[in-house]
Amino acid sequence: MAERFISLREVLSRTSLSKTEIYRLIRAERFPRQVPLGPRRVGFVESEVARWMADRLAGRGTRHARG
Repeated sequence: MAERFISLREVLSRTSLSKTEIYRLIRAERFPRQVPLGPRRVGFVESEVARWMADRLAGRGTRHARG
């Protein structure tokens, strides 16, 4: 399967997190970093965001699952 870039808007929709929270998690190295696509455009690698979400689901029974 080919990698695909998704927009911040799509990331917000999929994760139900706010823009502020996404960037806070990126700064804390707890969310996949965006990829520069052009001078004023970034994207996120879809599989990395999906993996982050799967990790949250896998860890939801533990105390440290957040972030």
